[in-house]
Amino acid sequence: MRIEGNGEECASIKHLVFAYYVTGHGFGHATRVVEVVRNLIAAGHDVHVVTGAPDFVFTSEIQSPRLFLRKLVLDCGAVQADALTVDRLASLQKYSETAVQPRDSILATEIEWLNSIKADLVVSDVVPVACRAAAEAGIRSVCVTNFSWDFIYAEYVMAAGYHHRSIVWQIAEDYSHCEFLIRLPGYCPMPAFRDVIDVPLVVRRLHKSRKEVRKELGIGEDVKLVILNFGGQPAGWKLKEEYLPSGWLCLVCGASDTQELPPNFVKLPKDAYTPDLIAASDCMLGKIGYGTVSEALAYKLPFVFVRRDYFNEEPFLRNMLEFYQSGVEMIRRDLLTGHWKPYLERAISLKPCYEGGINGGEVAAHILQETAIGKNYASDKLSGARRLRDAIILGYQLQRVPGRDVSIPEWYTNAENELGLSTGSPTSQMSESNLITDLSTEDFEILHGDVQGLSDTMSFLNSLVELNNVSDSEKNNEKRQMRERKAAAGLFNWEEDIFVTRAPGRLDVMGGIADYSGSLVLQMPIKEACHVAVQRIHPTKHRLWKHALARQNAKGQGPMPVLQIVSYGSELSNRGPTFDMDLSDFMEGEQPISYEKAKKYFAQDPSQKWAAYVAGTILVLMKELGVRFEDSISMLVSSAVPEGKGVSSSASVEVASMSAIAAAHGLCISPRDLALLCQKVENHIVGAPCGVMDQMTSACGEANKLLAMVCQPAEIVGLVAIPSHIRFWGIDSGIRHSVGGADYGSVRIGAFMGRKMIKAIASTRLSQSLSNASGVSPDELDNDGLELLEAEASLDYLCNLSPHRYEALYAKLLPESMLGETFLEKYTDHGDTVTVIDKNRTYGVTAAARHPVYENFRVKAFKALLTSATSDEQLTALGELLYQCHYSYSACGLGSDGTERLVQLVQEMQHGKVSPGEDGTLYGAKITGGGSGGTVCVIGRNSLRSSHQILEVQQRYKSATGYLPFIFEGSSPGAGKFGYLRIRRRISPKP
Repeated sequence: MRIEGNGEECASIKHLVFAYYVTGHGFGHATRVVEVVRNLIAAGHDVHVVTGAPDFVFTSEIQSPRLFLRKLVLDCGAVQADALTVDRLASLQKYSETAVQPRDSILATEIEWLNSIKADLVVSDVVPVACRAAAEAGIRSVCVTNFSWDFIYAEYVMAAGYHHRSIVWQIAEDYSHCEFLIRLPGYCPMPAFRDVIDVPLVVRRLHKSRKEVRKELGIGEDVKLVILNFGGQPAGWKLKEEYLPSGWLCLVCGASDTQELPPNFVKLPKDAYTPDLIAASDCMLGKIGYGTVSEALAYKLPFVFVRRDYFNEEPFLRNMLEFYQSGVEMIRRDLLTGHWKPYLERAISLKPCYEGGINGGEVAAHILQETAIGKNYASDKLSGARRLRDAIILGYQLQRVPGRDVSIPEWYTNAENELGLSTGSPTSQMSESNLITDLSTEDFEILHGDVQGLSDTMSFLNSLVELNNVSDSEKNNEKRQMRERKAAAGLFNWEEDIFVTRAPGRLDVMGGIADYSGSLVLQMPIKEACHVAVQRIHPTKHRLWKHALARQNAKGQGPMPVLQIVSYGSELSNRGPTFDMDLSDFMEGEQPISYEKAKKYFAQDPSQKWAAYVAGTILVLMKELGVRFEDSISMLVSSAVPEGKGVSSSASVEVASMSAIAAAHGLCISPRDLALLCQKVENHIVGAPCGVMDQMTSACGEANKLLAMVCQPAEIVGLVAIPSHIRFWGIDSGIRHSVGGADYGSVRIGAFMGRKMIKAIASTRLSQSLSNASGVSPDELDNDGLELLEAEASLDYLCNLSPHRYEALYAKLLPESMLGETFLEKYTDHGDTVTVIDKNRTYGVTAAARHPVYENFRVKAFKALLTSATSDEQLTALGELLYQCHYSYSACGLGSDGTERLVQLVQEMQHGKVSPGEDGTLYGAKITGGGSGGTVCVIGRNSLRSSHQILEVQQRYKSATGYLPFIFEGSSPGAGKFGYLRIRRRISPKP
């Protein structure tokens, strides 16, 4: 419906004109648009489709003069290097080229075009600028989709750098001009839309029966048929006859004209009508997208899928697929090497059970028609873009924790709640009292160690009891369970010993990113921790997963040591729940493989890259301590330390994993040495340039104490008891933090550049001083000054430079920034082994170098103040040091709007008068860890009033952003203090 200049709305129900914009990302959007458009045209309306898809996608289904195709791409979606690999940075750059740089001309052109066709309604799937153009043209607009690009690109911004986040903001702002969202099943959180109408699956109709299709293809009913539906195939992939079980045929979509196929593979024409072929097949093998999932569900076809990396739509579709018993995940390694048989056989044993509607195209078309003639579906609620900036858009990540108020599908919630997996651990929601009474000593005997009264450890042990019961029972076969749960139930041999370890995350109180510059740091181990259960077992007794057994049988070498890992909580993020490898893959001849080869090994499948944190500990023990692993290893990882919040989730996993491996193999490693070994995992195998404070705190920390450590490289100088009148909290901003992100790495490089320049300046000054001193008597020489210059000319750590020396000699000589190529030409290298300078990137130098020099001084002052006399002045001074640290982070470019808002809210609580004579009891706050989002550390008086003020900050942040922050409070022992548990199942006597 158009809004005319006189403010009147006009449209005729007999003949409406729709402008339908289709995203440039893949065929799936175009194929579902076909079904909506077909119903609109059947109702007698004109539809102008703006698309980059080939004509046949539309004309094969719709032959009508009312269909108008306009070839134009106004967004680019996700740029894929191949069928399975998304290039995040290239996606943002391409979107900028496609939709940001020419934005003004796009808007002008689209407004003119919309007016020229006299459009009554603009429909978008899900092109952002179309909504803005419609608003400018005075035309209502509606989006029809299961995801939006602000949600998808938010993950890319995390990796590519926050200088790209304006793209996400603009997308959200464009969507906010939309009247409402017609939301398709399998949807992601889409906070930019203020009103939502849910419809059934939008699925293309069938033209032919299964029998007719098979007859045309010359394939009998006795032949098992799999359709390979990738929309393009992985780079360098060659299909082989032995990939298929005997008696199977494979229909190949998207094969190139020159591609040669084995006799049991059939190449389909590019314009083949896939719904008919899908319905005629016994299962499908491909990647997850709306089109493949909806058609698999609608036609009850088992779907063997391989994950795409870095596409946030996928977990929601995947869980819907598995909820309806229609999905089998194949790991990428087995796809590419042809180990298909166990997956295909598993798929045809499934009983898909989707019974929901499949007429979403008809329902959506009716809603669009009603909207075009004037019906109002929208409310007066504020749109997402007007009630947020980056806290929701960048904060709506896939991992969820208590307190996160994300609107997610009912089927997704049900899938989680059935097993109590809302925070990753199967028993994380049980009450403390229940955990203690439910842990039955009749099930397991603790042969070594003590649970130390830790409720989360009791919870984890209870989960093992439940797994044991599941593995013993045949009653659960029909119950819908998450795959990680099923895999864990079959992971252990319950007649052998299991070793359990625990490692907490950490709250960065002071020190943060100055750790890699040698600063003193103060870190608190938090209550949330990672538990790992490990079993060492002879290969002949190892219970292998079917695909791992098939791989081993193919080698023909008999039972060999295999590593199998299950990670709880993986289904809430886009990563595989299981990982397995032959331990021989870590060997090259008689020696362990290099760290660089290991890094490439784990990076080849991004959905399983998480395993580098766990399995990488084994390789480090092999290389650094000469350990050889002759037995198989089973590992269960369950972490309650939330990812991406700057509280060292990765360090807790590494420390717990290596502790468990060491315990199971009788290795005695001190907590300090173990932390240093775990840092090697993160630096060299994962590839994240972190310092060592995270691992040190997780390994060496103690409850209710701050670990004081000088990071040169890792000298623990003591444990500082937190005074009883002081308390620390962590408040999550909702903005995902990543140590491997571009901003952290660039600031680290800038700091090392600054150190190199300071050394060069000091060396020049020293040479000049020595030259000027020739002929001067020793008594007249300033030996102290020369000694300082000598030390600074060979400066190992920036933090060994005092602030007054920095200001007096070096501050004015350092450039604010420098191009990587310019630096390398002048200085050759920056002296950091874990980062690489990009010649084409400009790095900030002054702020990055200044921060650790002053941070080291601030941390020393903070430590001294903690042990001073109790007073308001003490708390005020401690809080001021936190504020100074926070603003220094921001100067380095490591701030974020969310963390800035939290610090501002703490200041409001501190200085605001709740009532006459009552001041605030919060005294300071700072961003933590690697910055760029994550968690804010708050210091306050240990009192009930302070707790109330923290909750007030939480609620105010939610009111401002729509996101309810998670609050970290409390402390727990490090892995060294916990030690390990050795447990064994009690064998019940046979009656």
